[in-house]
Order: sequence, then C-alpha cells, then structure tokens
Amino acid sequence: MRSITTKLILAFLLVGVSGAFMVSLIIWQRTRSAFDQFVLTREQQGLLSLLILYYQQNGSWAGVESALKEFDEFAPMPLVNPSLAIQRRPFTLADVQGVILFSPDRQQIGKRLSRADLRHAIALELNGEQVGWLVFIPPRQLLQPGSIEERFLRTVRGATVLSAIGASILALVLGSLLAFGLTRAIHEMKSAALDIAQGKYGRQVNVRSKDELGELAQAFNQMSRQLEKAIQVRRQMTADIAHDLRSPLTVIQGYTEALSDGKLEGSEEVYQILHQETQQLSRLIDDLRLLSLADAGELPLALQAIAPKVLLERAQARFQIQAAHKQVQLLVEAQEPLASIRVDSERMAQVLDNLIQNALRYTSPGGTIWLRAAQDAQRVMLQVCDNGAGIAEQDLPRIFDRFYRADPSRSQNGESGLGLAIVKSLVEVQGGSIAVQSALGKGTTFTITFPKEKSNFA
Repeated sequence: MRSITTKLILAFLLVGVSGAFMVSLIIWQRTRSAFDQFVLTREQQGLLSLLILYYQQNGSWAGVESALKEFDEFAPMPLVNPSLAIQRRPFTLADVQGVILFSPDRQQIGKRLSRADLRHAIALELNGEQVGWLVFIPPRQLLQPGSIEERFLRTVRGATVLSAIGASILALVLGSLLAFGLTRAIHEMKSAALDIAQGKYGRQVNVRSKDELGELAQAFNQMSRQLEKAIQVRRQMTADIAHDLRSPLTVIQGYTEALSDGKLEGSEEVYQILHQETQQLSRLIDDLRLLSLADAGELPLALQAIAPKVLLERAQARFQIQAAHKQVQLLVEAQEPLASIRVDSERMAQVLDNLIQNALRYTSPGGTIWLRAAQDAQRVMLQVCDNGAGIAEQDLPRIFDRFYRADPSRSQNGESGLGLAIVKSLVEVQGGSIAVQSALGKGTTFTITFPKEKSNFA
C-alpha cells in the first residue's frame, strides 16, 4: 500500500508535468504559428517587390511566363535581380482583368480568376495604378529543411522541451518538500495516538502551522488533555465509590460480626443503625444507576408541557414544613405570563428537591430561599437562590463533578457527592442546561434553562 507521502508526490508530479506539457505545447504552437506567419509575410512582400519591379522594367507582363517557367516550390527565383532572390512559394499571377498569366497548374493559364481567388488576391499596383493580381497557393511545407528559419524553430522546440523537463523536476522537488512537510505532522500525530492507545495519556504534538493541519494538531492536543483529565476523574471516581461503599459496609460488617460472636446483643438501636447503613448503600447504588442510564441516554422520560410556576409551587409545598422548622423563608416568584416547558415532572422534582435541600443545608435561620421563574424571547429560566454561606470561587468549576464535595464534612454525614452531578445529568437529558453563581457569604444561585413551549400559562 502506497503511503500518503508517495501519493502526494505523485499527485504534485502529475500536476507539474501536465502543466509543463500544456504550457510548452501552447508556447510551441503559438511560436510556430507566429513565425510561420512572419516568414510567409516576409516572402510575400519580397515576391510583390520583384513582380512590380519586373512590370516597371518591362512596361507589361509580356514574357513573365517564360521568366517563371522554371518555377519550383523551393527553387530560387532570380527574375530580373539575382540579389533579390527568395525561396518561392506557389502562386498565381493574373493581369488586371483577372486573366491568369502564370500558375503552377499550366492548364489554368489563360483562364480567369474565380471569385473565391479574387477574395484572397493581392492587388499589384505601380504608381497608384493596379497592374495585376497575385494569389498565393497554400504551401505543402512552409520552411525549407535546413534553412535558417527551420533551424531557429528547432532550437525553440528544444528549449521548450528542456523547459518542460526543468519544470517537471522543479515540481517533483517542491512537491516532495511539501509532501514531507504535510506528512510530518500526520506521522507525529499517528505516533502520539499510538502512545495514547498504550496508556500514555496526555501526549502532546507540536503545532507547526496555522492552517488546517495546525488546527488538527491543536484539536488533538485538546483531546489528549481532556482524555487525561477524564482518566484521572475516572480513577478518582472509582476510589470515591470504593470509599463510599466501604464506609457503610465496614459498619455493617462490624455489627454483624459482633452479633455473631455474641459480643453484642441485638437491640432496636443496633438494628436501626444497620438499617440506616443499608439505606445509604441503596441510595448510592440507585444514584450510580441513574447516572449510568442518563449517560447512556436510556433514562426513561415522560415529557409533557407544564407550567414552571406549578413545578416551583409543588416543590415549595414539599419543603415548607422543613423550611419553617429551620426558620428559613421559602418563597416562589414567577413572572406572568410564563411560557410552558416540556419536561418530565418527576425528574424535575428530583432536580428541585436536591437544589432546595442544598440551599436549606447552607442557609442560616432567618435566611431566605427564592424559587423563581422568568423568561426571555427563546428561553424559560428556573432559579433556586439563597442568601446562605455561598461557594468558594475555586470550587465552582468542579461543583457538578461526581463525588466532588466543596465541604469535606459532608462525606462524614453520609453524603455521596453525587447530588449536583445527578441534577446536571437530569437537566441535560431533558434538553436543558444548568449554571451556578456564588460568592462566599453572599449566597448561591442555580439557574436552569429550557427552551419555550408554544403555549403559555397565566
């Protein structure tokens, strides 16, 4: 199988040779045509001068046939002045009435020129008076072999061929340099891709240009960095899953071993602890399964048009008692009228519940949580805002990462660190997006955006 370098070189060579051949052919044809015309014009003018001189010296065309009877297509024509001899071309001479006086075809002598001949005839004039007609017959061969003109054209033809060969060689050299330059970057990316396939993640290639290959190299480097980051996240996630599974399992194992060995008597308190730990395990497994289904696009959804205000009011009702118990106000603020959104109401309940739980956790007594809905020309926005503790700026870029905890103490309270990751997946699988704005001590705002439905709700 030919390499791409070979293919590029052959392609450049083919284009170069074809171009050189076409240019050389055109130059040769134009040069030959122009030179032939030059030679023909020169010799026609010479013949005209000789014939006019003959008429001037003799006062008529009498005897011109005898003077031309030795006519031969390539023989010199001395006529009246040997110093003006030229290489003659076939021609027909007629008097002013068009009667043929001389012709290579002797049977035509005495006949009249045809209308076609007269259209191409050259008038012979002496002192402003026409004295005859001259008609040139297309020659079988314009240049005499071995003549100066023929040698000149042969030299031009040789130079043209050499130029074509030189252009082809130049095309081969430049094509090879360009091909090696193009394929160098490709070979480097191929080597880097093989390294990545062998587990050497993060491999980078040199960006040597700003063209498409340079853009490809930049995209490759970005892909490599993202892949390395994804591998690191996967490893961290695996370690986090193992840790979160190990914690309740360790508790369960410790209690069951103590019960089995008789070191601990069964009691309602012990069984309650075991039940809580198994529930934590069950929640973690359910969360992981939900994320897996969302990632695979297999999460079942019952999409329907619903008023955003209805979603917020239902969420407010679910958490009203809990908010009052913590002395936190839970308010709904919705723009009127407001377009509907097409979502799964149960999945949106999971999203809002998770965000409200987080807001309650970090909002002090006397604080406020706002559930807001608004719209612009194309979108509907749902917001969960609080004036609680806020999130540090360095934690915001990773707030939706799986198992990431901005507050390390949450892992000690049985929190898996999957809540916001689930929120993001559930929003995106329904065609929406989510963003966060926060500052320490100033509260946090989560904004969920969906495209509008056609119908509106009051």
